[in-house]
Amino acid sequence: MKTLGLIGGMSAESTTVYYQTLNRLVRERLGGLHSAQLVLWSVDFAPIAELQAKDDWDATGREMAEAARRLEVAGAQAILICANTMHLNAPQVEAAVSTPLIHIADATAQALKAKGVSNALLLATRFTMEKPFYRERLEAAGLGVLTPDKADRDRLHAIIYDELVKGVISEASKAVVLAMIEKGRAAGADGIIFGCTEIGLLLDPAEMPLPTVDTAVAHCEAAVAFALG
Repeated sequence: MKTLGLIGGMSAESTTVYYQTLNRLVRERLGGLHSAQLVLWSVDFAPIAELQAKDDWDATGREMAEAARRLEVAGAQAILICANTMHLNAPQVEAAVSTPLIHIADATAQALKAKGVSNALLLATRFTMEKPFYRERLEAAGLGVLTPDKADRDRLHAIIYDELVKGVISEASKAVVLAMIEKGRAAGADGIIFGCTEIGLLLDPAEMPLPTVDTAVAHCEAAVAFALG
């Protein structure tokens, strides 16, 4: 089993999901008392979020690169950034280490194609929905990408940062996001991307009206496939 290195804490809520999911998947594959072989560098999210809000992605890139170097020194044989938005800094991470990065958008694209999705509704932070780094990666894999309108993007971003990353789960917010999904379906989406690793805390992919990929789970599945060969 190869050792996976996790850059976590963005947020701690979803990093917990990563830890649980990676261990569950390894146990399902190998049986018995097997669990995932991991090293974790968990950042303090508050300073990172402040840099995001300032659009200072050079600074967040330095933080991510340093975290990756620490994981490589600790024995990681692949790196996972446990957040969609921070894959904006994937190039800085890849430049900082020789250890391969398992990219969440690649894992997501593979999972969407396996479900027969061709035109997906991306639900995520404002950064992930509006900046090109994520959309372009999915489009390069042959997928169409839709996002909610500006007002809904702002509302979803607030739900993520004001509620989900703090572990607050609201039925009212769940209804708001379900309404966004209905709008997306009406606009031609044939699948849904939980493109923030916290959205799976709010909604269950199995209950969605369209085929849905929870990016945290897809990322973990790709990581375990790497770790176990």
